[in-house]
Amino acid sequence: MESMLQEEGSSSVTSSPLQFFSMMSLSPSIGSPYPWHRELKSEERGLRLIHLLLTCANHVAAGSVENANIILEQISQLASPDGDTMQRIAAYFTEALADRILKTWPGLHRALNSTRIVMVSEEILVQKLFFELFPFMKVAYILTNQAIVEAMEGEKMVHIIDLNAAEPAQWIALLQVLSARPEGPPHLRITGVHQQKEVLDQMAHKLTEEAEKLDIPFQFNPVVSKLENLDFDKLRVKTGEALAVSSILQLHSLLALDDEALRRKSPLLSKNSNAIYLQKVLLMNQNTLGDLLEKDMVNGYSPSPDSASSSPASSTASMNSEGFLNALWGLSPKVMVVTEQDSNHNGSTLMERLLEALYSYAALFDCLESTVSRASMERLRIEKMLFGEEIKNIIACEGAERKERHEKMDKWIQRLDLPGFANVPLSYYGMLQARRFLQSYGCEGYRMREENGCVMICWQDRSLFSVTAWRSRK
Repeated sequence: MESMLQEEGSSSVTSSPLQFFSMMSLSPSIGSPYPWHRELKSEERGLRLIHLLLTCANHVAAGSVENANIILEQISQLASPDGDTMQRIAAYFTEALADRILKTWPGLHRALNSTRIVMVSEEILVQKLFFELFPFMKVAYILTNQAIVEAMEGEKMVHIIDLNAAEPAQWIALLQVLSARPEGPPHLRITGVHQQKEVLDQMAHKLTEEAEKLDIPFQFNPVVSKLENLDFDKLRVKTGEALAVSSILQLHSLLALDDEALRRKSPLLSKNSNAIYLQKVLLMNQNTLGDLLEKDMVNGYSPSPDSASSSPASSTASMNSEGFLNALWGLSPKVMVVTEQDSNHNGSTLMERLLEALYSYAALFDCLESTVSRASMERLRIEKMLFGEEIKNIIACEGAERKERHEKMDKWIQRLDLPGFANVPLSYYGMLQARRFLQSYGCEGYRMREENGCVMICWQDRSLFSVTAWRSRK
């Protein structure tokens, strides 16, 4: 039984892009460009952009580059990275579709991207902006920390493994809570995993400084590594210490390894899978795209002929992600808290992923539209450097290169159950703290929903992130 943790209220947001999905028909056909495109009202333009994106994606999936180019030209007349919400979304989905086309000419694609450099400072900046402009990570930190505090009650030696040690704010808050324990603070060791040494150095400095202020015995163990290459021996888990694991937006990237192993076993995938999927969508007894997506949010997609392999229970799944979860289970953590994007972006066909991603990122862009000025450079940075890159990875990439394989919470429950993890309900007190934080955030569109002890963090009624807690089942 689902229960709303935050009081319902009518949103102050008008003309949300999410409304467009319930207003349009599914037909992907579109006429030739018109000179009055730019004169369309915002609502009409949003609907037309969705039609054009679906049409373009269908051409891309079918390998019809010439037709895709014609539609891309039409979209360019309407989309804009600094326009209204649908114009911004369309700009990044258009870039992703164009990038997918360019990948069919590997030499050209490599040449155009050969001088592209992503600075570590830029990556740190965009993650900081995401932390500051949205409440999602703060809510995840509140729930994670409370689950750890409760699991570690009375423990004298505590070891926390952070699988993405990029934001010290989470552990600074935990240090402050532990310092106030009636029995005194434990000896705390945090092992931080990150692929950038500079990030770990900053983390170590800030946490050590805070621990000294609070007079807490503290050690920081940095492990410079990508998650898929992690050497578990470097985590230095010791007998006699109580272990907790925090994974925030990390585990989905391991699913790319499963896909690559599957491709090696089944190299001949259907070339018509995207067309089959779109045809099935169009033949479904639904009147609007909104109806389709709302139904699929509840029931999940009926698998197309080549998408059944995405099931976590598949017998052909690679040992890579399963091996990682098995290794975590073997560490016997008292608690492991997992935060993941609650979206279905791991479909095997382009059309599946495009439809789902349109809906999910419409909600995220809508969050910014409700709270940040359209002229904000911070907004432009996060849309381009974070959401734009994620959209490009979901739409343009395949195989091991496609890392943004977000899945719904029910699939993560299946995946974590397989190696022997048991779900631990998040406490009422933790959820109460998170709810109070959201209520004080100043934007009524953000909500929380509880499902069997797990928490979904939502924008309006759209679940965007899930938080679940686990322990090793012996």
